[in-house]
Amino acid sequence: MTAAAARRDIAPAGLLVALGAAACAAFLLSLAVGPSGFGFHVAGDAGALILREIRLPRAILGALVGGALGLSGAALQGYLRNPLAEPSIVGVSGGSALGAVLAIHLGLSGVFAFALPAGGLAGAAVAMLLVMALAGSHGGPVTLILAGLAVSSFATALISLALNLSQNPFATVEMVFWLMGSLADRSLTQVWLAAPLMVAGMALLLLVGRALDALTLGEDAARSLGLDLKRTRLTVVAGTALSVGAATAVTGIIGFVGLIVPHALRPLVGHRPGLLLPASLLGGATMLLVADVALRVVQPWVDLRIGVLTALLGAPFFVWLVLKTRAELAP
Repeated sequence: MTAAAARRDIAPAGLLVALGAAACAAFLLSLAVGPSGFGFHVAGDAGALILREIRLPRAILGALVGGALGLSGAALQGYLRNPLAEPSIVGVSGGSALGAVLAIHLGLSGVFAFALPAGGLAGAAVAMLLVMALAGSHGGPVTLILAGLAVSSFATALISLALNLSQNPFATVEMVFWLMGSLADRSLTQVWLAAPLMVAGMALLLLVGRALDALTLGEDAARSLGLDLKRTRLTVVAGTALSVGAATAVTGIIGFVGLIVPHALRPLVGHRPGLLLPASLLGGATMLLVADVALRVVQPWVDLRIGVLTALLGAPFFVWLVLKTRAELAP
């Protein structure tokens, strides 16, 4: 092996180690920061309760949800060969949001404690089935995008209808706040409900790394290498549905993480889709944990939801990305 080849092998490993260290540091910081003070020193039973029941679930969800969003964004961009793709493009986020909103609108969340996440999971499952049915068994990336946009648009329309028809102002406020996305006030029970699905979804997405690398050569070349495009598409959609659907079911809509993180890390992995998957998982976890810590620091002065913060960060990035892509395509 030449020295140049050895450096190419070491660089990705070093990047993943660095991202893993950053994610661990962000997780510890999330455990240490809160309105009750800074650090792991707890005073009595109340302090232990705060650390165990408030900070720990928030930190675990921040890591899992951020990782799921970053990984699914990288997988969708690699499969669709579209730099503007993110998890919401396949309609799963919208379906999950609709299921949770209906649980609030129908009063189920007030009767059954887990109606909200259960509704979100059911909505994500229905959205995935609808997208796959609309895309068809032989549909390509363009068909999948169109099917996802159709389902997402329909879910958004039904959410607006539920808000418009709501007769209970308290339920309306709850729906609006839930749609903004938040990691606050989540319990360990919700973590155990959503974590297995998110982990299963992320495991599926990590399996398509070699397939995404092959797709960079084009679909015909990928087929000649033995790639099953139908199976790859099913794996990407199912992995995204499981991970993002479960995440949205317990935290609400948190956007743009799946767009920002893969783009920020892509040059660092040499534009290799397969390597971008684990890098985006770790980078997404780090980004969301750091963003949540920042919210806790400013919370005494500004009550800001994390979905609003990521949108404020992501919208300008999206505009910059569009302008950059337009400049690259200009003659």
